[in-house]
Amino acid sequence: MSNIHQILMPQHIMYGQHSFLEVGRQAGALGSKAMVISDPVMEQIGNVERCGHYLEQAGIPHAIYTGVDTEPTDLHVQEALEICRGEKCDLIVALGGGSAIDAAKAVAVLMNNGGHIREYVGNKKRFQQRPLPLIAIPTTAGTGSEMTKVTVIIDTANEVKLMLSQPELLPAAAIVDPLLTVSCPPSVTAATGVDALCHAVEAYISRRAQPVTDMMAFRAIELIAGNLLQAYRQGDDVEARSNMALAAMLAGAAFSNASVTLVHGMSRPIGALFHVPHGVSNAMLLPPVLEFTRESAAERLAAIGRHILPGGARLSDSELADSLLVQIKRLCRDLNIPNMRAWGIDETAFQRSLAKMAQDALDSGSPGNNPRVPTHEEIVELYQVCYAYDFS
Repeated sequence: MSNIHQILMPQHIMYGQHSFLEVGRQAGALGSKAMVISDPVMEQIGNVERCGHYLEQAGIPHAIYTGVDTEPTDLHVQEALEICRGEKCDLIVALGGGSAIDAAKAVAVLMNNGGHIREYVGNKKRFQQRPLPLIAIPTTAGTGSEMTKVTVIIDTANEVKLMLSQPELLPAAAIVDPLLTVSCPPSVTAATGVDALCHAVEAYISRRAQPVTDMMAFRAIELIAGNLLQAYRQGDDVEARSNMALAAMLAGAAFSNASVTLVHGMSRPIGALFHVPHGVSNAMLLPPVLEFTRESAAERLAAIGRHILPGGARLSDSELADSLLVQIKRLCRDLNIPNMRAWGIDETAFQRSLAKMAQDALDSGSPGNNPRVPTHEEIVELYQVCYAYDFS
């Protein structure tokens, strides 16, 4: 096994309150005309207009696409591409949650490489040309997409989420302003916060974990444990929001370099077939998937528990692993995370889709990074456990 590890992150990372003001200066260093890719909510509350104002102050003209109204699809990507080409933009600014940022990543690489995003899945085809430079500005504390070389796009023709991981997908710059997350409603705060927890925990237990990603994942877990409930209950607590933004950023960097595992592998098919937002589907799955994985990851789960649980030093690894799983389950309960039945997924349609979902999960490659690598049959069984899982 090689001792050589690689860490890839954006070249420029700006973090802190009011860092949104930096978008004009960063854009001026990267291009001459910006394509702003965002969503209807950011447009409605005025953040798209603010972004345009900051760009204009820096002398950067811009075009706007705010059509990313759901999980990002190849249709969103195509619509934004057409505007970007027509306006001859040479720079992209993504403003929004992971959906807007992921769509923007696809636009950035396809602008200079062409084709459909599915052609690049599984490294069947590599990006030959440099993408347009991308500035990623997250407005949720969850996906960490501003820090990753990963994008996930729904292929609408085949009803599958396409996951790509290539260095070309890294943003040129990340601007993480915690004040942009204050507008998140509690349900979004909960789902995206547990998504960040998934990233950190999965990066730490991944078969591809490495010392630097361990450090980032540990710190992210610590910050989430201490701040997520407060951010959920009191959305205007800027300190809690700031700590969650930092946690999401660290967790994003961790999983981008260590990879995710079974939770994400099983989550993507739920989103593709039943249109459950990514953070919600991850949150639904985290406790039961960790219970499935527990025996093969007890030592690593115990290390997390020893770090964040009171009195952890007095417990055995087995006791700590169990206590951590109870704590995560309790957190999901306190955040009112629904199971799939409560979300409204039709049970008949769900049962009919089990074989496809299990195969799509395996095909994503993520389950292969799990400490306990599941079979197709085990994933089917685990989906059935998750459907009506009791968080209480």
